[in-house]
Amino acid sequence: MAPTTCLTFTLFDQTLLLLPQKAIYWQQEKALIVADVHLGKVGHFRKAGIAVPRDMEQNDLAVLSDLIDEHHPEKIIFLGDLFHSDKNADWDWFVLWRKTFLKLELILIRGNHDIIHDSNYIDLNVALHDSLTIGPFLMLHHPLGNETLQQTDGYVFCGHIHPGICLSGRARQQVTLPCFAFGSRQAILPSFGKFTGRVAIPNRQTDHIFAVLQNKVVAID
Repeated sequence: MAPTTCLTFTLFDQTLLLLPQKAIYWQQEKALIVADVHLGKVGHFRKAGIAVPRDMEQNDLAVLSDLIDEHHPEKIIFLGDLFHSDKNADWDWFVLWRKTFLKLELILIRGNHDIIHDSNYIDLNVALHDSLTIGPFLMLHHPLGNETLQQTDGYVFCGHIHPGICLSGRARQQVTLPCFAFGSRQAILPSFGKFTGRVAIPNRQTDHIFAVLQNKVVAID
């Protein structure tokens, strides 16, 4: 397996490692930040008769485990849509994974797909919030509009829209890559889950856009 290369980005004197696994490691807080894992989506589609590889769900949890082993975080902040829908067999994989990392603090910012009853998360010692301020950052699931952002304290970290950046080649070929999109008051993270799509977002001149390649993160001019 080829080695991976992260990109270091400093924001409000905080050091953020943008990881090619589509996560952020916040050094000062010793926290991994991920958005839109969508666990259970594989089981949801298979239940509907759509053929999806069975091991895709476990792969996402394996990537999380590898990140924990590499960066030794004290907490993981999930920016919504941790689980895709109701409980299914894939929930059992999450329970087993949680038991492997009992000392790790888990925080879930509720997303629109997080409909599993709170008691299931509480039993696994997962803290639930609709929003949460940590240091200079406000953790949300949905991005805020410009007018609301101007009235909001804290720089927003969010997910939900699965952002991507559309790049064109010399032969007019195009590819949309997942990306981290940092605006003046809000950052939108790419979806962590492999079984998710992405939506190309406009690249405003004031934004910092970082495209995620297979093994590295690169800044887009």
